[in-house]
Amino acid sequence: MTDFDATRAMFHLPEGVIYLDGNSLGPLPRAAVERMQGTLRDEWGEMLITGWNQAGWMEQPRDLGDRIGRLIGAETGHVVLGDTLSIKVYQALAAALDMRPDRRVILSDSGNFPSDLYIAEGLIRALGRGHELRVVAPEAVAAAITDEVAVTLLTEVDYRTGRLHDMADLTSRAHADGAVTVWDLAHSAGALPVDVAGAGADFAVGCTYKYLNGGPGAPAFIYVAPRHADTAFPALSGWLGHDAPFAFEPAYRPGAGIERMRVGTPPVLAMAALDAALDVWDVVDMGALRARSIELSETFIAEVEAACPMLTLASPRDPVLRGSQVSFRFEQGYAVIQALIARGVIGDFRAPDIMRFGFTPLYLTNSEVREAAHRLAHVMQDHLWDAPQYRTRAAVT
Repeated sequence: MTDFDATRAMFHLPEGVIYLDGNSLGPLPRAAVERMQGTLRDEWGEMLITGWNQAGWMEQPRDLGDRIGRLIGAETGHVVLGDTLSIKVYQALAAALDMRPDRRVILSDSGNFPSDLYIAEGLIRALGRGHELRVVAPEAVAAAITDEVAVTLLTEVDYRTGRLHDMADLTSRAHADGAVTVWDLAHSAGALPVDVAGAGADFAVGCTYKYLNGGPGAPAFIYVAPRHADTAFPALSGWLGHDAPFAFEPAYRPGAGIERMRVGTPPVLAMAALDAALDVWDVVDMGALRARSIELSETFIAEVEAACPMLTLASPRDPVLRGSQVSFRFEQGYAVIQALIARGVIGDFRAPDIMRFGFTPLYLTNSEVREAAHRLAHVMQDHLWDAPQYRTRAAVT
């Protein structure tokens, strides 16, 4: 049993705001403020450079990786933290392609986050070996896995609609045809139970600023299955991925296991905030979290559809087939979201017409969900969105 009233108290939530955008950026964990102040004052301030040893800064990417690993079903010692998600996608995809040198197809789907596709395109150009990025509709992925495919590059939860891929099934299909799998967990880690080891995933990557609440720009993570840990070769051969960084050897030797997937200097301050954020998960049962997430999202769908027939559900109807978000389509969706934000309900917009709402039981209540649906209905029924100030696009939508 998880006490969601207790977890809600662990977050700073602005007065009068209903926050339905934790799928883009999690709110501030209260403990993160003190943790970061302590890191600034007592570690950086007092220890200076000795903090790398005295405060354990150098070991934190592996320690935090194991804490995240418990949330994604990874084996101990096979997740490491650092850099950005785009870098981790690059590392995983490059290593995976090296494992299938006789194949040239990278298979992805149109629901994948564009950045992952951009990384694949850039890697293809850099390698210059004739690889092809083959993008199909999400529902066509299973049929598109053939013996031509070197790597499947898939995001478990579609960032637009919340559509949930069956990781175990698609991984099994990929392996049956000799392909390697790379899973992006950006919208599933901390949102629903994940089992990378049980599914047989080869590689997985993810960010920590969404459902894991690590803060803006919080570092990403990478998982490498034990069977690949000592053979996967990192295309980005960073100093801290070297077997002996402080030997300062002129040539690269990959570190043992997951350590080789480290690249740059660990972001100490960001790790302090993430460390505090991960404390919340010590009292959370993922099964209970998933059940409450479905309850909240089902309530929202029912309330919105009853009051707003002009909106079209873009997410799967069956809650088992979606992650922890709900999306509706509306031609003027951007303006609707801005009008809603002005009325204390924060969601977000994805082009061309997707309005997204995230459901995070750690801090969101049933009454808030009903009130958010009520305010959305008010915006739609009274055409409050149809005002000039809500149509001007900001840099971040």
